[in-house]
Amino acid sequence: MLKYKKTTEAIIGSAFEVYNILGHGFLEKVYQRALQVELLNRGYSAELEKAIKVKFKGIIVGDYAADLLVDNKVIVELKVAKKYNTNDEPQLLNELKATEKKVGLLINFGKQKLEFKRFIY
Repeated sequence: MLKYKKTTEAIIGSAFEVYNILGHGFLEKVYQRALQVELLNRGYSAELEKAIKVKFKGIIVGDYAADLLVDNKVIVELKVAKKYNTNDEPQLLNELKATEKKVGLLINFGKQKLEFKRFIY
């Protein structure tokens, strides 16, 4: 069974709802906030720009902000590009590593369609 399957399915369903209503062409921040609203309406917690402390050998060496943290367990990284780009994947993988979260979603509100990929760290 997939870890956090119910939560990730709700995130993906919410993203499709946002995309079906807003379509393509808005800034990432618009999709980020709309996705937060939809998830909150569905009963999930969804924190915007959640601060991530990056550690090196146990010492905090920097800060990073995830686009969305859902139920304090799934990191969501949003993109707005013509199509899904695998070059965006390391960013999410680093966020998972830095936070010790196990599941992440990379969602692209693309020109032709909504695209996503699920990651397990």
